[in-house]
Amino acid sequence: MSDKKPMIWMNGRLIEQEKAVVPFMTHALHYGSGVFEGIRIYDTPKGKAVFRLREHMERFQDSAKVMCMVHPYSVDDLVEAARLTVRNTIPNADYIRPLAWYGENDENRIVLNPFKFKVNVAIACAFMGTYLGEENMEKGAKLITSSWTKPANTSTSLQAKICGNYVNSILAKIESNQLGADEALMLNTNGTVAEGPGENIFMIKKGKIYTPPLSAGVLEGITKDSVTIIAKDKGYQIVEKEITRSEIYMADEFFMTGTAAEVTPIRSLDERTIGEGKRGPITKAIQETFFEAARGNDPRYLHWLTSVN
Repeated sequence: MSDKKPMIWMNGRLIEQEKAVVPFMTHALHYGSGVFEGIRIYDTPKGKAVFRLREHMERFQDSAKVMCMVHPYSVDDLVEAARLTVRNTIPNADYIRPLAWYGENDENRIVLNPFKFKVNVAIACAFMGTYLGEENMEKGAKLITSSWTKPANTSTSLQAKICGNYVNSILAKIESNQLGADEALMLNTNGTVAEGPGENIFMIKKGKIYTPPLSAGVLEGITKDSVTIIAKDKGYQIVEKEITRSEIYMADEFFMTGTAAEVTPIRSLDERTIGEGKRGPITKAIQETFFEAARGNDPRYLHWLTSVN
């Protein structure tokens, strides 16, 4: 490992990560009033590259808009700031975390409405590795259905990556791990399948690929979009529909997607084996093409990569 100290980009300049101090009266610390993104860095034949960087920063800006955050940085500014941060962080960093949050107000008051609070923007890098375990990329992860449900679309903005929303995901993640599973499956308030704590889901039955619509209470995932494009390029039909938990028990294959999870097959749900209990052939084909695309080895998808250098 290098002795190089990780740098982060914060409010327009690079600083050492250890010097990025957040005051105690920061609004987001008390109320979760921030927005964030998660973005992957991959090694390619032409050096490090960021996967669908612009799309992530566009969603980052959209999330800020939902939270009525005003800051001076354009998508182009944020793209360049991310590239700069990657060039000045630890060598094994494979994950980028942009974050915007409401800070302090001049009156040092504790109030719910952060309208007069300063908006801060930062970008940091970290090592993520294989989120649900390297062995699970082939044998498949183990899931349980969480007792915690996703909020309704009338409860919060599910299309924005709002920090406070993810307390719900944390509860589900803790529960699944305490019960010996790798991850949770979360239902919506209608009782149909929504997503994982941080992943979209795809179910395969008789050669067709099914995924819940946005109305089911899911994030419009960028990895989900990438996988949808790859699957269609391979000739598979993608169908958006409400999915019940029982349908997943009877599925031929099931997998999760996300920046952290990438494309992770699922071998069981609630102790019911899905398909053959391991990564299925359609999942394998999509997963392999996804990684070829992310690592710069498939010319059809090179436009998804932004070079760091």
